[in-house]
Amino acid sequence: MNFWKDIPAGDKPPELLNMIIEVASGSRDKYEYDIRWEAFVLDRVIPSSVVFPVEYGFIPQTWFDDSDPLDIMAISYEHLQVGTIVKVRIVGALIIEDEAGVDTKILSVLVNDARFEGLRDIKDIHKQQLIEIQEFFETYKRLEPHKWAKTKDWKNAKEASKIVNYARERYRKLDVEKLLKTRELVKLS
Repeated sequence: MNFWKDIPAGDKPPELLNMIIEVASGSRDKYEYDIRWEAFVLDRVIPSSVVFPVEYGFIPQTWFDDSDPLDIMAISYEHLQVGTIVKVRIVGALIIEDEAGVDTKILSVLVNDARFEGLRDIKDIHKQQLIEIQEFFETYKRLEPHKWAKTKDWKNAKEASKIVNYARERYRKLDVEKLLKTRELVKLS
């Protein structure tokens, strides 16, 4: 099963989504799901002395401007396993610029954890937690040659929903099978 194309985007997109965990909070190991191999591959161990402050992954059946599925973060009290599918509710988005261009990351909370029931928008997230997430994304690439990142802005849940809808529409317009074959040829050459 291909987690990107065979899992639906969510129960009620864009508000309630499925998230595929690629990186567990508290980890320096950055895994990425290879849509061709249908497997999680260690991309790199973060060389900076920082760990992911959130669960990190992607939303299935989305495609964003960086030629990858749309990134998503989830606030959690537990370290979730790589490869887990979790139900999340979006609360906002973080806009980042890095060496490759704009890199948007949706922020969400777990639906199946009662401790997050009242969190519906970015304004509901403690300011310190948002600062820590920003700090992570601004520093985690510092020791990697020719890489950098700068956080630009936080967006609210309504604006984040528009971003998710945009990425879902881009996915619908893709020729998925052709993309999978093309990516395979590019990686092999």
